[in-house]
This record gives sequence, C-alpha cells and structure tokens, in this order.
Amino acid sequence: MKNEDQILKLEKDKIIERQLRFQQLLISISTTYINSDLSDIDDLIHKSLKQIGEFVESDRSYIFSYDFVNNTTSNTYEWCSNGIEAEIDNLQNIPIDYITHWLEAHKKGKAFYVEDVSLLPEDGEFGLRAILEPQGIKSLIAIPKIKNNELIGFVGFDSVKKINKYNDNEQDILFVYANMLVNVIQRKEQEEKIKAQEEKKEQLLKDLSLQNEQLNEYAHVVSHDLKAPLINIHTLVGWFMDDNKSKIDEKDFYPLNQVIFNVEKMDNLIRGILDYSTINKLDAQDALIDFNIIVDEVLQTMLIPETTKITIQENLPSLTGNAWRFKQVFQNLIQNAIKYTDKENGTIDVGYLDKGDIYEFYVKDNGIGINSNYFDKIFKVFTKLESTGSSSGIGLSIVKKIVNFYNGTIWLESEEGKGTTFYFTFSKE
Repeated sequence: MKNEDQILKLEKDKIIERQLRFQQLLISISTTYINSDLSDIDDLIHKSLKQIGEFVESDRSYIFSYDFVNNTTSNTYEWCSNGIEAEIDNLQNIPIDYITHWLEAHKKGKAFYVEDVSLLPEDGEFGLRAILEPQGIKSLIAIPKIKNNELIGFVGFDSVKKINKYNDNEQDILFVYANMLVNVIQRKEQEEKIKAQEEKKEQLLKDLSLQNEQLNEYAHVVSHDLKAPLINIHTLVGWFMDDNKSKIDEKDFYPLNQVIFNVEKMDNLIRGILDYSTINKLDAQDALIDFNIIVDEVLQTMLIPETTKITIQENLPSLTGNAWRFKQVFQNLIQNAIKYTDKENGTIDVGYLDKGDIYEFYVKDNGIGINSNYFDKIFKVFTKLESTGSSSGIGLSIVKKIVNFYNGTIWLESEEGKGTTFYFTFSKE
C-alpha cells in the first residue's frame, strides 16, 4: 500500500513538473514575441510551433485561418518533425463543410480533440475518419483562435507516430498559446496597416509636392508671358493719349483711362502671382537679417500719405532667413494698413514682443477695421474685401505663406471703424 502511494505521488509530481515546464515554455515564447521585431513574425511563429509541438510530442503542428465569406479554411503555418510529410500545400481553401466537427466545437469556444482516430466510426468518403487516416493521423487536437469574440481560425497538433493524450491542464495551456498567436498576428497586422498608411501618406506628400511645384512653375511661366503684352498695351494706349490730347475731349479719354486702370490692375495681379509662386523657390542663402534695416528699406520704397504717421519700434531683432521674404511680409502688411486708413490722422505702429522661443511681431493701424466674418477669408488667394482699386488680393496670402514657410503663425484682431492689428510670429532659431 505504501509503495502504491509513493508511485501515485511520483506520478502526480511528474505531472506537476511537466505542467510547470510547459508554462515556462509558454512564458519564454511570449517574452520572445514581445521583445522581437515583428518583421520576423513568420520565423517566430514557426519556431514556437516547433517548440510547442515537440513539447507535447506531436508530429505536426499548424495554424489554419477560417474564411467565412467563401466558407473555406486554409493552412497558413506548419511544422513537421523529422520523417513526417508536410501537408500545407494540400490544405488550401478547404471547404468548411469537410470539417464540420471542428467548426461545431470551435464555434462554442471549445477544443476539437480526437484521442484515437481508429476508434472513429466509418462515416463515408467525406467523413472525419476518411479525412484523417490518409494523413496518417492517430490523434489530434485543434484549439480555436478567437479575436474580439470572433472565430478566425485554429491551431492544431497531429500525432502520427503514436496516440497522444492531452489532459485538461495541457488543453488550457494550449488555449493560452492560441490566444498569444492571435495577439502577435493582430499586432503584426496593425503594424503593417500603419506602415502602409505611412507609405501612402509619404507618396501623397511627394505627389502634392510635385503638383505644387508644377503649379508654381506654371503660374510663373504664364505670369511672366502675360506681362509683355500688358506692357505693350499700356505703352500704346499711353502714347495714343499723349499724341491726341489736343484732338480729343477729356470725357472721351474715359474708356482709355479705364483700359490703363485695368492694365495696371492686371499687372499688380501678375506681380502678386509671381511673388506667391516664388516664395518656396528662392535659392539665395539664408543670412542673419536685421529687421531694423529691412523695415527701413521697405518704407523708403513706399508712397506714404502726409496724413499717415508710421511709428517703428526701436531695436527690432535680427533673425536668420531670406531678406526678400521678410521684406514681403512687412511691405504687404504696411501697404494694407495704408490702403485701409480712412482717418484724417492715420497711425500705423510696427513692433514686436519677445515671447521666449519666438518673436511676436505686429502691424497696427487705426483704419476702417475688418468684420470678424472675414478673418479667415482674407488670407486666401485673390480674396479682397472690396473690388475697387487695382489691388491683386494676393498680398495677405503671400504674407501667410511666408510666415508658414518659417513655421510661424499669423492672426489678427480688428474692430470695424477703429482699426486692425495683424500679429505674426517667427522662431528665434
């Protein structure tokens, strides 16, 4: 009796020791999955199928995926021990109707387990025994793979050389392994989706960059070609008017003056398009630019009404960049302020604030102001608040494009009848 108890104890200890080793193997595989580059996922899965297969003493381990759209199942991974013939090529797009026994168990979240195939009933040409015996299978177990409560496939183990028994604890551990496979394959699918999205995004950015470059070149060429005939029209009309001042009444010159006006308007528009399309294409080297100098140079090129006073803050900072771009910002904003100043004593203030990593500049006027409904619209190309005058409607678009080029931001505060302040930022670096 004592010897029998000792034998039973040894058997239990053996089972417990095997369970612990099985669990340790699973932990090792899980750690490998977590720490490995998932670009090697196929090798990792094959290795784990071999490790688990050898541990449970099966001769073939494999993974199948269910396709419920086409009602088929296919073998996606397979490991075979020495001397065992691979079946993966023969097990593609198998009709699910052939494995209804598997499916019924898996839909219930249970393992499909046949301990001894020879004990299965003779159930015809397409019966379970007729499917398994030609493959030399003596025992098998197939554990369902479930993702988000949805059956997606199974992981199976065939025993060819001998009958194999799986106790409840071993089956539980195999369920954990199946769940690990689901997680690692899902992780790979997610990473592949992200990679595909990144590649698509990168290609889209390249395409957009090319299209923008082509559009800018087109705008530059077209604008350049349009300037010559405009100059000719302006010159010829001007000559005609000068030559016929004594012959034609002043009122009869009105249509010709309108021609001159519209030619000048078109010339401003073309110049604006050329400037806009040039912003990203300047090849000049960046340099440290003293804003005191460039603002002064901008003012020297402007026609400033006697009724308008412009005040420039002393000691403006210096920033690294392109002088032409920086001049365009101040020129367009100051010109805009002059144009919309309606007071007898117009004032325009230009200055900045040091905000740590950035400089916040401003151009402030006491002009007509802007309705808040137009705050977003005025930065769009060809947008003007009124249609009179020869303005191109591109000035503020050029300003925004340059500020964005230097990773800055631009916005405004305004009150109708009281004036407008444009703010824009440039990084110190």
